Amino acid sequence: MNLICIGAHPDDPEVFAGGVMTLFARAGHRVLAVSLTNGDIGHHEMGGGALAQRRAAEARAAAEIGGYTSLALDHHDGELVADLPLRREVVRLIREHEADVVLTHRTNDYHPDHRYTSQAVQDAAFMVTVPQFCPDVPALRRNPIFLYLFDPFTQPAPFRADIVLPVDGVMDVKWRLLDAMASQFYEWLPWLDGRLEEVPPASKGETARRVWLEGFFGPELELPAQVCRERLRAQLGNRADAIRYVEAFQLCEYGSRPRDAVALASLFAPVLNPDGGAST
Repeated sequence: MNLICIGAHPDDPEVFAGGVMTLFARAGHRVLAVSLTNGDIGHHEMGGGALAQRRAAEARAAAEIGGYTSLALDHHDGELVADLPLRREVVRLIREHEADVVLTHRTNDYHPDHRYTSQAVQDAAFMVTVPQFCPDVPALRRNPIFLYLFDPFTQPAPFRADIVLPVDGVMDVKWRLLDAMASQFYEWLPWLDGRLEEVPPASKGETARRVWLEGFFGPELELPAQVCRERLRAQLGNRADAIRYVEAFQLCEYGSRPRDAVALASLFAPVLNPDGGAST
């Protein structure tokens, strides 16, 4: 199976789907993490081309850890627009990857780049099957299944968990993905939160920084399991209560639609056991 996660920034696929991407890659599937922007303003001290290059290198390092492929387009961070040229780029990406499953943000996420990424992917959802649109890349004969990444926002509609995937078993890898993105998780995000002075310097060693990271970002990654606990119980029964980390997805009405919950779950067979493991 071919899975593509299209985020707005070079760390979005890892935050929202790093566990699932890792598990699918481990199981032998073809996985691509895409950022539609180069992330060139996501820092309090550096920016421009130097930051874009740094973030692209961090994303590649994370992808190497997770066993998948990473790609960042060269649109400016904070300036993404869901226009016709971007639609063409997204259509070509999905076609070239021969995607079966496409993951992306919802249109009511907090960041404008997230919203316009979602809009661009939605606008591409039907066009990937139209041969005369971007005829330089063969159209897909079957539309992929499009799924939204989790977010906590409620207006105009809250996130609806259609599939919830336990990732406790690969959280060590997911933490390593985030650890590889030092510009974000040890610099920019702590600065935004007013906690930069708490971050252990690199001289303290990897263990100290990793322990700090898990304390700092753990609540963010635990939130999907808390919000989606009832759906998780519907899938796993009482086993759900012991699960700390999940990645949750909402089915988009565009693209292909599984006939029922069982059919949707079958797509994620490699990651649906409660410890987050996968066959290899």
